[in-house]
Amino acid sequence: MLHSTWFSLVLLMSVSCGMEAQYPKEAKCIQQKFDQKVNEYLNYSIPVIDVDIASKEKDQFIFIDAREIEEFETSHIKDAIWLGYDQPHWQNIKHISKNQKIVVYCSIGYRSEKIGEKLKKMGYVNVYNLYGSIFEWINRNNSVFAGSKKTNYIHTYNKSWSKWVAGTNLVKVW
Repeated sequence: MLHSTWFSLVLLMSVSCGMEAQYPKEAKCIQQKFDQKVNEYLNYSIPVIDVDIASKEKDQFIFIDAREIEEFETSHIKDAIWLGYDQPHWQNIKHISKNQKIVVYCSIGYRSEKIGEKLKKMGYVNVYNLYGSIFEWINRNNSVFAGSKKTNYIHTYNKSWSKWVAGTNLVKVW
């Protein structure tokens, strides 16, 4: 009995230390008020990944955009796969291995967290939510693209959310 309990504990620890242990649990936005806003919207059902880590290790991930097509076409993270949110286009990701490291993003992280939950239920095991999502990505001076060209346009979902995008050289659309 003791042996099986010990084995179960070791197994549980090794499983729970899997992907979450790989990246720090702490992720922050550079603007304190935006950080507070993002934190209000998340329930942390999917591990978050900080923008600096995701951008530095970009080659290790497939980025999935959980925004609507108008938002994606305005700008997106380079090489991201559009999935959408209201009616996700699951066929766009059917080629992705269930073990592939995936970073899901939207505007601030709420929609991407919900899509991340669905991906986990579908069997994807290495799913992360980009903390602060594309707003934080661009606030940290990372590039965004329209098609294959760099752009300074950013879809801010609506006018009130546009205040969370800080760059002065950005064109905010909604």
